[in-house]
Amino acid sequence: MSNIEVRPLGYAAGAEVLGLDLRKPLSSTEVDQVNAAWHQHLVLVFPGQDLTPPQLIEFTGKLGDIERNENVPYYRHPEYPEVLLVTNKQVNGKPSQTRNTGRNWHADLSYTDRPAKGSVLMCKEKPDVGGDTMFANMYMAYETLSPIMQKFVDGLEAVHDITLIKGFNRRDPAQVADLKAKNPPIVHPLVRVHPDTGRKSLFVSERVRNFVGMTEEESQPILDFLNMHATSPEFVYRHRWNLNDVVMWDNRCTLHIALKDFDQSQPRHMMRCSMLGEKSGYVLPDEHEEGSAKSALVAVS
Repeated sequence: MSNIEVRPLGYAAGAEVLGLDLRKPLSSTEVDQVNAAWHQHLVLVFPGQDLTPPQLIEFTGKLGDIERNENVPYYRHPEYPEVLLVTNKQVNGKPSQTRNTGRNWHADLSYTDRPAKGSVLMCKEKPDVGGDTMFANMYMAYETLSPIMQKFVDGLEAVHDITLIKGFNRRDPAQVADLKAKNPPIVHPLVRVHPDTGRKSLFVSERVRNFVGMTEEESQPILDFLNMHATSPEFVYRHRWNLNDVVMWDNRCTLHIALKDFDQSQPRHMMRCSMLGEKSGYVLPDEHEEGSAKSALVAVS
């Protein structure tokens, strides 16, 4: 009999899970309980879990198929490709390319055709204060739109672009060129139906360039509104990290942002595993982009 206790941490999202030692394999009952809590609270916090990379991989693998980070191969753990290192510590004597990762609102791997199902982040080192992460409930973001706006966004497709990662073009130029080649702009529905809960959520972020069939100029005011609405304080849970916290979020119905609210001379070192999500995207053909541009020119000529 499992002794799991789930304590809500926020109204919009977030719950603390007690009574589990993630260094040990989860039973099927425990997996079911974690999944139930995950679907209810979207973001789960497992405090006091000092995991090794293999233990983090094993826990993540109990909840979904493991992502091997092939789309971002430069930032992986040298021995465990399933583990992405999010750190401001030097790597090979150079500043880490992930030291400013996550500085704008996003869903993990939305620039691929299989955005992450979920992610699990382990805090190994942290600054004295700050370095928080905020999560937004995208169910609430959709459900609080007016019926007319819901009908409008239900039919839109969004173009997600890796180059809109904040600070992306300040990374190593050779790596940037390769990442752009590996990850061309990709299209996802703006509104997605969660495969487990059946609820609709917005799939928008600050890494969306435009909507299919619309110019960037036409798209931007709509994107500005949706991103502002989706990250309203009443939809957000802010996590203040403790050492050895493990935080797991449902990437299909949340956004998150890593805050730069700490002394950058102090270490912030995290390990992240992600689960493969459902295939939902397609690469926008070049001729489609050209056609949209031509249509816009015709419209104003």
